[in-house]
Amino acid sequence: MADTSSRRPRRRAKQPTIAEVAREAGVSAITVSRVLNTPESVRETTRRRVEAAIETVGYVPNRLAGSLASAQSRFIAVIVPSLSNIVFTEVIQGLQATFEARGYQILLGNTDYDLQREDQLVSTFLGWSPAALVITGLRHSEACGRRLRQWEGPIVEIMELGTAIDLNVGLDHLKAGRCMAGHLRERGYRRVVYVGAQMARDYRARLRYEGHCEVLAAAGLEAPLLDMDQLGQFETGARALDQVLATHPEAEAIHFANDDLATGALLHANRLGIAVPQRIAIAGFNGLAIGQHVTPRLTSIASPRERIGRRAAQAVLARLDGEAAVDGPLDVGFTLMAGEST
Repeated sequence: MADTSSRRPRRRAKQPTIAEVAREAGVSAITVSRVLNTPESVRETTRRRVEAAIETVGYVPNRLAGSLASAQSRFIAVIVPSLSNIVFTEVIQGLQATFEARGYQILLGNTDYDLQREDQLVSTFLGWSPAALVITGLRHSEACGRRLRQWEGPIVEIMELGTAIDLNVGLDHLKAGRCMAGHLRERGYRRVVYVGAQMARDYRARLRYEGHCEVLAAAGLEAPLLDMDQLGQFETGARALDQVLATHPEAEAIHFANDDLATGALLHANRLGIAVPQRIAIAGFNGLAIGQHVTPRLTSIASPRERIGRRAAQAVLARLDGEAAVDGPLDVGFTLMAGEST
């Protein structure tokens, strides 16, 4: 658990203005305003120069005009990578329940694991002057990072731990990968394949793979990776099992990046009459309920998703109340759930 000693709220540089954008682009403030409000009325070369200046200085247009701009917002922007994944649904539930108890509503955005889309959402949401921003992960595009650092409201980055722009609530994915790989080694498995899906986008799964590799390397073992082209769906897990058995027939265990993949593989093994774990062991990540209701019961690592949302909301509310922030990341931890699948 992170140190709970307090520190002063972070200080940010003054938020960029239209005048700064105009100076950067070498145009008038009126031209910048036209680009923002009626871009079709500005020549393309000028518009592109202004848009580049907006990116460079990190300017976010304020969509609330007149007296509304000075009013205290009662909504909080929340940006997650997926709305179809129950993992983030449970995080949102924790956020929503805690914020609504204090009279705040959430405005929700979905990035589909696309950092450019994340930047667009950040720009749009901050333009409506939310009371705070909750955003998934610590890695953002360069332009998005500038916007976040320039903005004056509370920001909490969730789901992982590290150096944050402001507040941070999550778990250590590298350590989680080590934990599951260590469990598989303790069970005697030496030939273990890691299976993920679109790992170039799902970098938290890549962190778990790095932890997995460390444990196997320490034992002098290889750590082959199978990266599927679809995100964590049951059918993707089923296809992954077929591919592992075809390309790595010596494999004794599969460490899946999430429970959706692992459950799909386990159900497919049952259909094919492949004994789990006697022929091949299967493990996942997230501790989803479905994995605990299949036979054999899935070995997984439970991430406290609702608690992440609740603790993130509490940190934001404390900041809005003027209280000192937690010093450093807040680690909510994880739990190894050893089932019969390993």
